Amino acid sequence: MVRYVENRDKEAWYRLDHDFPETSFDEKVRNREGYVCTAGGKIVGILRYNLFWDSIPFCNMLYVEKENRGRGYGKQLMERWEKDMKSNGCGMVMTSTQVNEDAQNFYRKLGFKEAGGFVIDVPGYEQPMEMIMIKAI
Repeated sequence: MVRYVENRDKEAWYRLDHDFPETSFDEKVRNREGYVCTAGGKIVGILRYNLFWDSIPFCNMLYVEKENRGRGYGKQLMERWEKDMKSNGCGMVMTSTQVNEDAQNFYRKLGFKEAGGFVIDVPGYEQPMEMIMIKAI
């Protein structure tokens, strides 16, 4: 089951999302910018997003517990998010992944396509190329 994140989910959320500032959690709950996927009463996956250019939904984080991957939970999270964004009048969604990550294959199966990318080479922030992916909804 996929639903909006709630305050009661905070501990479980941070078990899966180690990089999200705790000061921003309440805002995600209040603005309905986060989802949880539950199975057997336990949170097994999360999705959080914001708005790129203040208007285009951008999935910042999609994470499913390793032991629960391949069971359709990530797809359920994305489908619910896309449905909600479409009902909010959006015609496109975005996400990104590093080019060396397998996530790009998952997003491609869901209909996303590559739209470019960028390289960060600032000392202390270096990472492989970040691939931007888009999808019409």
